[in-house]
Amino acid sequence: MNKRIDFTIQPPENFEELLKLYESLGWNSLKLTVNDLERMCKQSWYAVYAFDEQQLVGMGRVISDGVITAIICGVCVLPNYQSIGIGKEIMDRIIEHCEQNKVIPQLMCVENLESYYKDFGFKKFSIGMTKNIIR
Repeated sequence: MNKRIDFTIQPPENFEELLKLYESLGWNSLKLTVNDLERMCKQSWYAVYAFDEQQLVGMGRVISDGVITAIICGVCVLPNYQSIGIGKEIMDRIIEHCEQNKVIPQLMCVENLESYYKDFGFKKFSIGMTKNIIR
């Protein structure tokens, strides 16, 4: 990494930055609000945030029962900060936290990201299902 990035489990003071991050990636099809994103992060079992000085540039979070399974979700990095190791560091920290707590990390991803997650030791294991709801 050529930029000085700070990683922390402390959430951003202003979740407006997370909204901008999600929108920069086209991730806000559900029209989540700043309050939704704040609640989402604060209710997560574990989360890692990446900052360039005061600017939120990446994050990843985990939902879990804390005993058996952990679902990794929302791993994202601002487009201008991608491919410099921020996502990898976020994933390494998430996996380490899961291993320390002896929970099995799992995730769902789009097909073109399978090779990225395979590099962390993840294996495709089954077909998932989802149910659409009206929000």
